[in-house]
Amino acid sequence: FIFVFLPAFFTAYWLIPKSWKNTWALIGSLIFYAWGAANFVLVLLASIGVDLWVTEKFKGPNAKRWLSIGLVSNVALLAYFKYANFAVDNINLILSSLHLQPVGWLHVALPIGISFFTFQKISYLVDVYRGVRAPVTKRSDYALFVTLFPQLIAGPIVRYQDVAEQIRHRADRHDDRLIGFARFSVGLSKKVLIANSLGSIADPIFAMGEVTSVEAWTAMICYTFQIYFDFAGYSDMAIGLGRMMGFRFPENFNFPYLSRSITEFWRRWHITLGTWMRDYLYIPLGGNRVKTSRLYVNLITVFLISGLWHGASWNFVIWGGYHGFWLALERFVLLKWMGVIPNFIRVILNFFIVLIGWVFFRIESLDQAIYWIGQLFAGSGFRMLNAELYVTLAIAVLGSFWAFNSRLNHSEMDLWAHIKGHRAWLYPLVSIILIYVCTSLIVGSSYNPFIYFRF
Repeated sequence: FIFVFLPAFFTAYWLIPKSWKNTWALIGSLIFYAWGAANFVLVLLASIGVDLWVTEKFKGPNAKRWLSIGLVSNVALLAYFKYANFAVDNINLILSSLHLQPVGWLHVALPIGISFFTFQKISYLVDVYRGVRAPVTKRSDYALFVTLFPQLIAGPIVRYQDVAEQIRHRADRHDDRLIGFARFSVGLSKKVLIANSLGSIADPIFAMGEVTSVEAWTAMICYTFQIYFDFAGYSDMAIGLGRMMGFRFPENFNFPYLSRSITEFWRRWHITLGTWMRDYLYIPLGGNRVKTSRLYVNLITVFLISGLWHGASWNFVIWGGYHGFWLALERFVLLKWMGVIPNFIRVILNFFIVLIGWVFFRIESLDQAIYWIGQLFAGSGFRMLNAELYVTLAIAVLGSFWAFNSRLNHSEMDLWAHIKGHRAWLYPLVSIILIYVCTSLIVGSSYNPFIYFRF
């Protein structure tokens, strides 16, 4: 990908006339998707065709009915590929407990990125129906919006209204190429140098049958930072590659472990999913305009669905319900007196709550997750960690919390606002060094995919 696909793609992209760039981007994106999931390219294209056909019917008197058809077709596709196996497994579990014959079933393969591009497609249908944006005038533009390779696999979740104008008209500036290349290299470094290093410590511990308290804390602290740098690293890479093409994708992270509450955490973590859930699920359910009791039900419902979106397993539903519970509790009582607690203490307490939640996210078995939580507080066992882990953790903590002393509303995007002036040459130099170091490690290591590829 780094040494063949990207150089070939961008060399052609920057040399061809502007009128051909979208066509080449679409071809490159389809090649990229076929590279990882060739069997599902036709499924993806067919679903795009259904969306285009449905939106053409919005002009008539039955627009709402056609919207429902479009939404059902997308949700049904997601439900079949992502949740059919889960549903059959649970049905068979019930049948087995009743001593009945299980349902015969050939497991369905999961198309790469289906959770992400399904949400993008739904946003297009709803926004066009609501009149937020006019429908595409060229079908290839919609196909490009759905398949654009930087964010196709694991986000950010890009809405059509975010990039509609950019698909038709976008600048081709050297600054964008420079900033995009730098951000791509930093994202790759977050994944390879930090996330993978932490994962190499956490994964063997998670594979143990029994763990001590210190081992449990070591694994969970490592995983807490691993999943952040893994996912934020991918988002940086996607945003950087998009920037090199002239696209401005929305930010997906904003130092989430600086959050002083779970409410704030979800404004900083996976931002595009949180805003999607708010605009297309929470607000249609009534948002804040309903009775207090209904508001709490809506919050928990949205986060149960958010948990299920992450994976077809009960542990994700529990994780979503866990966050929904804390959000409802904050609304109900905690936010009324949390203001008297110093920010530093609130950040630590919130980090602890999030870390406990990651236990349910990482461990699929409920019994095993409860065992791990018990071990976190057992206070048993002790062992020294290797120096390399201490260094990696120090870098992870610095990368997650360094903005605390400047201002809590610090934006990660601010970091990329000043790549100009007489020191601009440093950025490509540092980027090349980072990519060299990362690829050297990749070549010498086993396959370690991004965590969110499974979603």
